[in-house]
Amino acid sequence: MRIVDLLSENSIELGASIASKSEAIDRLVELQVKGGHIKDKDAYKAGILAREEMSSTAVGEGIAIPHAKSDAVEAPSLAAMTVPAGVDYEAMDDEPSNLLFMIAAPNNGDVHLEVLSRLMTILMDEDFRAKLIAATDKKQFLQIIDDMEKEKYPDEPVAVAKNDAAYKVLAVTACPTGIAHTYMAAEALEKAGAKMGVTIKVETNGSGGAKNVLTDAEIASCDGIIVAADKAVEMSRFDGKKVLQTKVSDGIKKPEELINKIESGDAPVYHHSGEKKASGQADESFGRKLYKNLMNGVSNMLPFVVAGGIFIAVAFLIDALTGAPQDSGFGSHNAVAAFLKTIGGYAFNFMVPVLSAFIAKSIADRPGFLVGLVGGFLATTGSTFADVSGGVPSGFLGALLAGFVGGFAMLGIEKLCDKMPKALNGIKPVLIYPLAGLGVIAVFMCAINPFMGMINEGLNNFLAGMGSTSKVVLGLVLGGMMAIDMGGPFNKAAYVFGTAAIAAGNFDIMAAVMVGGMVPPIGIAIATLIFKNKFTEEERKSGPVNIIMGLSFITEGAIPFAASDPGRVIPSCIVGSAIAGALSMLFGCTLMAPHGGVFVFAVVGNWPLYIVALLVGSAVTAVLLGVLKKKIK
Repeated sequence: MRIVDLLSENSIELGASIASKSEAIDRLVELQVKGGHIKDKDAYKAGILAREEMSSTAVGEGIAIPHAKSDAVEAPSLAAMTVPAGVDYEAMDDEPSNLLFMIAAPNNGDVHLEVLSRLMTILMDEDFRAKLIAATDKKQFLQIIDDMEKEKYPDEPVAVAKNDAAYKVLAVTACPTGIAHTYMAAEALEKAGAKMGVTIKVETNGSGGAKNVLTDAEIASCDGIIVAADKAVEMSRFDGKKVLQTKVSDGIKKPEELINKIESGDAPVYHHSGEKKASGQADESFGRKLYKNLMNGVSNMLPFVVAGGIFIAVAFLIDALTGAPQDSGFGSHNAVAAFLKTIGGYAFNFMVPVLSAFIAKSIADRPGFLVGLVGGFLATTGSTFADVSGGVPSGFLGALLAGFVGGFAMLGIEKLCDKMPKALNGIKPVLIYPLAGLGVIAVFMCAINPFMGMINEGLNNFLAGMGSTSKVVLGLVLGGMMAIDMGGPFNKAAYVFGTAAIAAGNFDIMAAVMVGGMVPPIGIAIATLIFKNKFTEEERKSGPVNIIMGLSFITEGAIPFAASDPGRVIPSCIVGSAIAGALSMLFGCTLMAPHGGVFVFAVVGNWPLYIVALLVGSAVTAVLLGVLKKKIK
């Protein structure tokens, strides 16, 4: 975070004549208010004075850096003042202070420490301090700082300055898997911004973590933020800004509409930490909140499922290729296979607790993580009051319940703790919250595990005992669900069901789910090659790319086509995917790796017929598109 980005000419005073420390504080607070990031002057000043009561913020060498974290601060900012004659600021070296910087930081995170550290680093240069004190022009003052920062941090990217070139609109995109929707929405918003002449920066919360992260300076200077996400993202940084929260699919389908709402001022002001929302700010439905919490858990669980599943699948493949007997030790007869199976098993062991932990964290932030993690682990052990070391594991379903119950329980505990003395605020997150939360979830899971275990065991037995006809119907339904919304709630529900089945040892369900998700993009790509007069030139160009996306099990490649003609594209995809899922079940195909597409076909049970199911489903989708879609004039 660059110092020069936190300063404006309005928050600088040069050559001031100050008689006392209190007068210096008053003058600096006024400069902060002029800077435009203080919403409650008195509350902010109270924070400054409270910090000064602890000890003076004058550090010697003529430098004083008063600072405060406060709810009265909308965005990080600095005020600066030079006092050539000096002022007694109660410095440790008893020397007067003639160079003063005041830091204002929101009451979340430790941004003030980052700014303080950076200021001290550059202010240790005596010549630099002398230049600042001698500056007679505010632009010159800022330029001296800018030059020093470029010298000290030559490799640091320079943020967009707070002027007409700053980003007018910021955005964050995120989907549960962080593979396709996230980047498609980002691309759509960037293209729409370029078309509309609106400068926009998009942060992507993908599978590899957050990229192109929004800076505090960019957030402070923008007109508003679009959050197109189907999972929880860091929102505290947007407190006090106009924020439009919507689904990630809206970022793909209607980016111009979202940008227009920001630019027209229709977006509501966002308030974090449970404060009352501004008038006109729409509440998310309870069901959508639950969905986002669930998807936050699923997105963090996926790497464990995928990596662990592939390791175990490769272990089975090695044993199969070496002619090992398919007994209870299958996958462990070869030394390499045994190693891979063990490592994959470790990843699988973490899968359920991680799911529960991140559901709870999505609901109650960091205090919920411990509660969810322990609740998920108790679900895997099946712990009860009668036998705390283990009983009937409640598994995936128990972990889901632990995540939601633990998260909401922690919210209740936090609310109860709000009435405690403020002197205890420091120990709440490290002692009171964990202690109370752990006790609540331990009692709850030990009480509920026997019942959830019976339900989980009954469901697994039901799936294992299904006849061939019933399994074909199940494959038909799951395959069709993968194509209904292509990454939305129906798609994710089917996928989560498939991953849960893998954990329970039912591998045919995941095979039907994956083939159903591969069909839409491949079927559309085939249709663009055969029925060229039914697609626009741009669609025909992007068609072949969909083959790659489909083979990689990225259903979202079909979304642009579905968005342009949903009445014909979606039904065609549903029918093709349903047929592929049913055929996969009919052929007895299995899959232990819950992702990877064609790259994991080597570990697919009965893979030749699995390819047949994929080709038939894709062909059906392509033919239906050719029949249903109208010719392009």
